[in-house]
Amino acid sequence: MGPIGDPNNTVLTRLIQTIKEISTLPECKNTSKIMYSNLMRRVKLLSPLFEELTERDDELGVAEIQALESLSVALDSAKELLQWVNETSKLYQVVHRDIVSLKFLKTTEQIEEALSKMPYNQLDLSEEVREQIELVHAQFRRLKWKGECRDPQLEMDMAIMQEEAEPDAAVLRRLSDNLHLKTIDDLRKESRAFHEMVVTTGADLGNSFETLTYLFKKLNDYLLSVIPEKDTCDVEKETIKHRSPVIPDDFRCPISLELMKDPVIVSTGQTYERSCIQKWLDAGHKTCPKTQQTLLHTALTPNYVLKSLITLWCENNGVELPKKQGNCRNKRSGSSSLDCDQAAINELLRKLKHGNIEEQRAAAGELRLLAKRNADNRVCIAEAGAIPLLVELLSSPDSRAQEHAVTALLNLSIHETNKSIIVDAGAVSYIVEVLKYGSVEARENAAATLFSLSVVDENKVAIGAAGAIPALIDLLCEGTPRGKKDAATAIFNLSIYQGNKVRAVRAGIVPPLMGLLKDPGGGMVDEALAILAILASHPEGKIAIGQVEPIPILLEIIRTGSPRNRENAAAVLWSLCMGDARHLTVARKLGAGEVLRELSENGTDRAKRKAGSLLELLQRVESNSNQ
Repeated sequence: MGPIGDPNNTVLTRLIQTIKEISTLPECKNTSKIMYSNLMRRVKLLSPLFEELTERDDELGVAEIQALESLSVALDSAKELLQWVNETSKLYQVVHRDIVSLKFLKTTEQIEEALSKMPYNQLDLSEEVREQIELVHAQFRRLKWKGECRDPQLEMDMAIMQEEAEPDAAVLRRLSDNLHLKTIDDLRKESRAFHEMVVTTGADLGNSFETLTYLFKKLNDYLLSVIPEKDTCDVEKETIKHRSPVIPDDFRCPISLELMKDPVIVSTGQTYERSCIQKWLDAGHKTCPKTQQTLLHTALTPNYVLKSLITLWCENNGVELPKKQGNCRNKRSGSSSLDCDQAAINELLRKLKHGNIEEQRAAAGELRLLAKRNADNRVCIAEAGAIPLLVELLSSPDSRAQEHAVTALLNLSIHETNKSIIVDAGAVSYIVEVLKYGSVEARENAAATLFSLSVVDENKVAIGAAGAIPALIDLLCEGTPRGKKDAATAIFNLSIYQGNKVRAVRAGIVPPLMGLLKDPGGGMVDEALAILAILASHPEGKIAIGQVEPIPILLEIIRTGSPRNRENAAAVLWSLCMGDARHLTVARKLGAGEVLRELSENGTDRAKRKAGSLLELLQRVESNSNQ
């Protein structure tokens, strides 16, 4: 074949580079390791084919180049899958091992199909290389039909973990070894990977979230029970005995500055004492107290790793873990009963049920204020049976009564138990109608209510199916600044569910988001970019974003934006450029290399990974253009 600069040699250079990159990937340390190792080993065995073709003097024909191009695409997919296995949550992979196996099967099919198109007779390969490639091809063909063998012991252990409340220690030990989660540090890294899936990437975990957190807690408890006491320095222990221990800053709640008992993670990644952050949210705040970033949702994720570390620290330092929640808890006002006027609430409900429209309007307004005031009122109002009556009032022809009713439901939904009561009362379709046709304030509060309800995963499906997303997009386009933010946070949270991504894209959300992105003065850049990042993970979202010429504004945000916005812009750019030479070429011409190199050095961890991957792709494009 011709020299390296020959255009016919470009595809071979890419194939050799891809195999080189796959060869440098680290060892897999989770339950996917057999599929991972087998795929990596078989791909590496293809290397002699490309090396021999590179050394030939004659040029490749069109059919040969097309076959090698197909194989290049397949091997790129293999590399992406292997990287994903290394980076994503180990617990997610073991719970969703069927999904992981299907990913490997699809990649196997893609490689096998590409090898089937290879015109071996025209390549004039040496006998040794021909035999090796045919052997590898036969292995891929066999796996295409049979798939990889499952580990029966793992299947049995997982069945026990999911069926028994207290699994045997031997099961936990085997699972810990299989997942390579053997130390608290391993669990801390797993916690970060798991949290990034839930919060940052918008992974759709469906009903598996509880299973994942249960497994995490069981493994955490097991490791704490087997950690030898010698792991803590004896000298340090002796020193601690003779002085009052200083509470590590990471163990203190940023709000109360007290030792945390029930640490939880908010959407920005910060950890707080549950009672403190809940009181902050109950007061109507929508920002992270520590960073002042807007909270994309109000879901609180238990930080089991930190909780266990705090427990271990308390035991080693002779500190008694707080038995009661800290100073952030709402205090009772001198009475042992709930701090609410039950008689007054009952009278308001009587008016809601039997009063005329003026009385209903006034009663709904009173309940709205009471529900906003404190958590006790939310419990009392719901237990008294107010929610079905307020839902009924959502269809009232009186706009003010309707506004009071939806806002009362919003305030009641802050209490976790009330969310399911509201949905079970059939409220979702009525709230969507208010979102479409209500007054300005009613539409805003309807959007906020849908966001609050969508924190519960199963509600995301019902809200999307009720037609909420097109109405939320309308509010995003034409609402007040507050209305736009309420709509954006609801859309973001709903789009965590895969089916709602498609609904949002087909409802035309991408052009309005790009408009918000290009208007920094509008104050919606953070929200618009967060939604684009989650939509870009879906094929239809990627196509729609690519059609609105997003790359110049994305690069500008990577240059000048906040750390979170730079990260999200890089994530969108990465999704667009993977497998799309057109977008890569545009990014290169606009100077993406310099911008991404800076991000790879100074961005967040996730931003650095995305920047590094994009730089690899850009280097390939640049290498090809110079040949």
